[in-house]
Amino acid sequence: MTAKVETMEDFVAYPSRWRMALLGLGAVAFVVIGLWMVGAFSSPPVSGHYSATVAYLVGWSAVIFFGLGGVICFRKLFDTSEQLRIGPMGVRSANWSGQTIPWSEITDVTTWSLQRQKTIVLHLRDATRFPKRGAAAMLASANRMLAGGDLYISLTGTDRGFEEAMSAIVRFRRQDHLSQS
Repeated sequence: MTAKVETMEDFVAYPSRWRMALLGLGAVAFVVIGLWMVGAFSSPPVSGHYSATVAYLVGWSAVIFFGLGGVICFRKLFDTSEQLRIGPMGVRSANWSGQTIPWSEITDVTTWSLQRQKTIVLHLRDATRFPKRGAAAMLASANRMLAGGDLYISLTGTDRGFEEAMSAIVRFRRQDHLSQS
């Protein structure tokens, strides 16, 4: 692996401890609600709208989903590695791959949002050249169905924001296009 040189121009996002702590607390709250729904603390809640079976299934789904999310948040509390780098060489997302994806391999950049959470979507010429790992690998086909791209970049839980990242993408893509002309 080659050494990465950080320049003042590069956009670099690291995990934010306080944001990860807040996300982790939210995950714990949803786990507790899920446990309440399955009757872990007393008898399960009764609803006129949903059967006890539906409440039970939703409760366990919440426990599993938010439990895993909480574990990820806890791990990220102690992670100091860069999560995202946008620079003249391209984009490197730690959640996607250890490789920098060159601008020449990025065919389009779009955005996708859900309930005010914005995500950057990179469309790649050949996504197989940049093997995905971890959660990105598991969610790739679902993400592709939702927004049609290959790489999804969320700044949730980092020390940088969506608008900053988009500005860096615009700036570096423009520089790359100008240098190729």
